[in-house]
Amino acid sequence: MKPIVTLTLNPTVDKSTTADQIIPDQKLRCAAPKFEPGGGGINVSRALKRLGADSVAVFPVGGPSGALLRELLEQEHIQQQPVETVSRTRENFIVVDATTSQQYRFGMPGTPLSVEEQQQILTTLKSLATVPEFLVISGSLPPGVEPEFLVRIVRAAKGLGIKVVIDTSGPALHQVLAEGVYLAKPNVGELSKMAGVDELDSEAVAEAAHKLVREGKCEIVVTSLGPQGACVVTQDLVDHVPAPAVKKRSTVGAGDSMVAGLVYGLSTGLSVQETVRLGVACGTAATMNPGTELFRKADVDKLYQWLLQQTMPAKAA
Repeated sequence: MKPIVTLTLNPTVDKSTTADQIIPDQKLRCAAPKFEPGGGGINVSRALKRLGADSVAVFPVGGPSGALLRELLEQEHIQQQPVETVSRTRENFIVVDATTSQQYRFGMPGTPLSVEEQQQILTTLKSLATVPEFLVISGSLPPGVEPEFLVRIVRAAKGLGIKVVIDTSGPALHQVLAEGVYLAKPNVGELSKMAGVDELDSEAVAEAAHKLVREGKCEIVVTSLGPQGACVVTQDLVDHVPAPAVKKRSTVGAGDSMVAGLVYGLSTGLSVQETVRLGVACGTAATMNPGTELFRKADVDKLYQWLLQQTMPAKAA
């Protein structure tokens, strides 16, 4: 395995529970809460671990909730390089209505990162014992962090020959792509915004992604199409991969799981076409589990083999 580092600037502790029925203005009795580490890059590290790959998770952390986050990651045997902060780590809250199986997700605002704390994160990345082949930057920006900070990180990583994988949104995504990365995973909504249109059909998705490649903004674009799967575009490849039909129980962590599958595939030498199918398998498998459980490896293996058999173009004799 080639070394992988993940960066999460807005980590969280996810607290989830169930209630018999969610009714306004009544005291709701809930099941015992479950606590799990969360945030884009952290979830990518967790998913990579389930695939059998180690990574180093870099993230800011503070307060009692931050201590809990570190403890939860230790329980999952995730290698960590935390950066201590003054502000406490945020917490999110997820409740499932047992009567309807509907999920209510309450996302709390991130805690600010000072200029000094941002610099410490950059210093931590530059001083890692082993220079990774891949740096995965995933998730939203917390208060006080401008997109330019991500650009500085990307610029420093590229200077060390590191392949940057980006999965974020809004101005942060736009500015990082202007700097140029190895792989980007926008969803179709983000790609539409960058193309300046309200929505894109499948043909237009490929063309908008190919434009990013032609402009040197990334070498590989994997556009997440939700239940429709994904579209991967490189300089000389366009490949639409459908998502297998499964019973969906939650979409939490599906995008992060897809990113983990993509990075795992690339780091182990799979072709781009095999890699995107592994990514779709991981993302789809994550929807089969409730709450924030990510995926089960057995589900990924089954879905990946199905995708290889059913959707891989036949090789020439």
